[in-house]
Amino acid sequence: MNDALQSLGTPELLALAAALGWASGLRLYLVVFLTGLAGWIGWLELPPGLQVLQHPALLGASGFMLFIEFFADKIPWVDSLWDLVNSVIRVPAGAALAAGALGADSATLALMAALLGGTLAATSQAAKTSARAAANASPEPFTNLGLSLLEDGLVVAALWLATNHPLVFAVLLVVIVLVMWWITWTLFRFLRAVWRRALGRAQEPV
Repeated sequence: MNDALQSLGTPELLALAAALGWASGLRLYLVVFLTGLAGWIGWLELPPGLQVLQHPALLGASGFMLFIEFFADKIPWVDSLWDLVNSVIRVPAGAALAAGALGADSATLALMAALLGGTLAATSQAAKTSARAAANASPEPFTNLGLSLLEDGLVVAALWLATNHPLVFAVLLVVIVLVMWWITWTLFRFLRAVWRRALGRAQEPV
């Protein structure tokens, strides 16, 4: 795996940058931990800009935050609160991780990767937040759990595909981003309608 990564060209590194950015909008701490762990145990030779992720101290910190997020993200309403708290860090972190994948060779590529990573992180973050808000409108807890497990799996799959089959990942990413935009818009309209109905009921005379 190390030899393969040493020969990665710009398309492959762009796929990794895109995966890091997009997945950060869903599970930032899982992204940081898995990427750092892969470098630390020798599965991947991380680009110079990402090698800090494999430092034991950062692995410990990201692993601890991952442990908290794994459970917080699966509890109704707690997941939305967790999203709200972490929304301020996911997008810039996604941009920084994407830039780290390319930043050692070219400042231009680093800026391009940062813009790509930040945009993808914002896209996945918006879809995730909208889906969780809609799920919390239902009294049953299983939708939240299912969505959370799906996101866990998507992050792992995205990182694996980006480093092993970058062209396949690129095609799937385009499809997923388009679907996420549609989901975000649809759920936004649904939540706005729910809010208006709730507001109308609250204003009815007793």
